[in-house]
Amino acid sequence: MTQAALGVGRSLSGRRWIWREAEERIGLAIAQRLELPEILGRLLAARGVGLDKAGEFLEPTLRAMLPDPSVLTDMGVAAGRLADAVQRGETVAVFGDYDVDGACSGALMASVLRDLGCAVIPYVPDRMSEGYGPNLPALQGLVARGATLVVCVDCGTAAGAVFAGLSGAEVLVFDHHKAEGPPPRVVATVNPNRLDDSSGLGMLCAGAVAFLAAVALVRELRRRGFFAGRAEPDLRDLLDLVALSTVCDVMPLTGLNRALVTQGLKVMARRGRVGVAALLEVAQAKEMPTAMTLGFALGPRINAAGRISESDMGLRLLLCDDAIEARGIATMLDTVNRQRQQVEASMLDAALAAAGEQVAAGHAAVLVSGAEWHPGVVGIVAGRIKEKFNRPACVAGVSEGLARGSGRSVPGIDLGSAVIAARQHGLLKTGGGHAMAAGFSLQEGGLTAFHAFLDERLAAAATYPSAADLVVEGSVAVAGCSLDLAAHLARLAPFGPGNEEPMLVLPRTRVVRADRVGKEGATVRAFLEGEGGGGRLKSVLFRAKDGPLGEALLARDSRPLHIAGHLRAEEWNGTVSTGFMIVDAAVV
Repeated sequence: MTQAALGVGRSLSGRRWIWREAEERIGLAIAQRLELPEILGRLLAARGVGLDKAGEFLEPTLRAMLPDPSVLTDMGVAAGRLADAVQRGETVAVFGDYDVDGACSGALMASVLRDLGCAVIPYVPDRMSEGYGPNLPALQGLVARGATLVVCVDCGTAAGAVFAGLSGAEVLVFDHHKAEGPPPRVVATVNPNRLDDSSGLGMLCAGAVAFLAAVALVRELRRRGFFAGRAEPDLRDLLDLVALSTVCDVMPLTGLNRALVTQGLKVMARRGRVGVAALLEVAQAKEMPTAMTLGFALGPRINAAGRISESDMGLRLLLCDDAIEARGIATMLDTVNRQRQQVEASMLDAALAAAGEQVAAGHAAVLVSGAEWHPGVVGIVAGRIKEKFNRPACVAGVSEGLARGSGRSVPGIDLGSAVIAARQHGLLKTGGGHAMAAGFSLQEGGLTAFHAFLDERLAAAATYPSAADLVVEGSVAVAGCSLDLAAHLARLAPFGPGNEEPMLVLPRTRVVRADRVGKEGATVRAFLEGEGGGGRLKSVLFRAKDGPLGEALLARDSRPLHIAGHLRAEEWNGTVSTGFMIVDAAVV
């Protein structure tokens, strides 16, 4: 068994701390070659970055990392059909999904085609009345409005039966969801996760696939001489949408994705997209945007409309070019997001209590349901359960005998495959997803059988500890938490899956002062001091309304604590200082 870091076998949040393993020799070599602090070299080595790739990791560029789009199966055919549509001035319908990735990929594709002269009809299905993905009535309605080409983004891979009934328009699919069998019989299906694709780009979201399609389209039009006498579109301006979709669809921030998000954040910082600028303003995100800005400020507001309100509101915002109209939509999204939070809170306590009983009973997976639980919020609640119990979790709302739900998984447990298998076994009406997330529907009477199937299929999850190990990467004294160190750590950003923000430990630290702040006192602000009075550091603990971690900080007794979290440089009213975001702590 891996030795516990600093001897912490069970922290105040119930977790064991373990060191992230790193090749010290490689870390030291990186630090010396690039003239970096040793701790940064070790962190790079711990992320599997070799000596020759360290510079590229710190300064990722699309010039170095963007692949030839034609490596994706069917991309050449798809680009050719899109080019035909542009040259003929066709009316193109862009059919998307109601989440952030769907909104971003839809806005990206619609923007490119409009700029090149096509008439575009954007369409997002209603979550409650139409459900996920293409449906024949909606497609027929688009054809009736003049569409001769339907471009599906972030959906369509599993809609072969629907497309078979469509007449009057051809179909292209740009998707990334896991395929179960052959692609649908349409003009082209571009999906790095289709079974016969060998591109190795399965980590891309739909927004990134759509961006590669735009690159392929412009290249094909260039080959045909379309741009003789006219300017080519600058596709780099689309990277803010790609970054937003990549972060919010929880794609790994490594390799190509890291370059896309890094460059996309630079584009977003210019605030040239009217809708994004309005949403940043409403969210009071005034600083240089980061992956956290995208994931916690922008994403939830765009998603909220698709969950409990007008499904296409996020897409309309991203396509809006009028500042006043954009401000109005952004304000509505902010309001809807607050309503979503209220709906979520009304479900969460009961869902957590039921999940706790199931975990105690030994279930490998959690499946909880409730009458009239809103289907648009169940995925968020499933995520909360997954975080608390370290188990794959599915949550369903039941109405008129039908259970519609969503699930979230833990690393190493492929929930999407299990849900697909359950549907293939006849246990579900609908079901699909990927390793970390899935959606499903079934008759209420089948919930018990579905739960048993998940328990059997995901049995390995039963061996997981009740709380995931906390992987820590370094130890630093309070006195060593300088702005210079925080700035060096920030060079590892953007942070997310596959490139988590460095988790540092402040050993033997005392709380000098602590108090509750914020709405309902759910945040604890504390000032920390190193052993022997060495230095002082401001810190914050979020979601601390109750629990032993917050109480330990507020107790301010004489016992020192090992405190784990993230060191950051923070700006407030023009002043930059160091701050520490507390994640966990353990009594020494």
